[in-house]
Amino acid sequence: MSESTFRDPAGGGSLGAVGESRGHVLDVLRSAAGPVGVREIAERTGLHANTVRFHLDTLVGDGLAERESEALGRPGRPRAVYRATATRTGADRRSYQLLAHMLTGLAAESLEQPARAAATTGEAWGRYLADTPSPARRLTAEEAIGRLTRVLDEAGFAPGPVEEGEPDAAVVPLRHCPFLEIAREHRDIVCSLHLGLMRGALKEVRAPLRVDRLEPFVGPSLCLAHLTPSDDLPLDGAA
Repeated sequence: MSESTFRDPAGGGSLGAVGESRGHVLDVLRSAAGPVGVREIAERTGLHANTVRFHLDTLVGDGLAERESEALGRPGRPRAVYRATATRTGADRRSYQLLAHMLTGLAAESLEQPARAAATTGEAWGRYLADTPSPARRLTAEEAIGRLTRVLDEAGFAPGPVEEGEPDAAVVPLRHCPFLEIAREHRDIVCSLHLGLMRGALKEVRAPLRVDRLEPFVGPSLCLAHLTPSDDLPLDGAA
């Protein structure tokens, strides 16, 4: 499957066009009376929902917007909503990036098998974040992928439309890495953490699919998660 099959939002036009679109998203947040969701922003800007998510992730990372869960007062996973920040600067982002770099470096130096430990931790969090079906419910592959992409979306990966891969397989494009700078320096740890996250989410929903491998950086901000019919896998399987 060629890289051109998947469109990278960061590379789909001139930098000026990307900046203008992101400005429109920020304008919507700043003019809203309260937190708004992706669908509302897409309707008001005319942008595709995946493009809106990409810009929102960048705005959150830059300290210009905040992501929170909407309190609905009813069962089910609350949707993510966004609001503009009035006073935050990039200092908060730099502080978290510094902390993440320090902790990742500590794991790389101190753990005997840091990638395996990261995958195990990611799997535990994937199970925690997944929307678990009832014991009697058996999800189809499509339903399981839907629950996986919801977890990935809320974690900031901006998953794109699922593409068919090999027979009985699928590919989920991850259009935005929330830890891009750290992943470039410690790819084995960060990618294994993300791989474990996806595997844990699919295991929690008893999916008929597994994440066979994660193919990182096929584009500037694009990774591919390859899914195949489920069976047991070792934890450390990042490509």
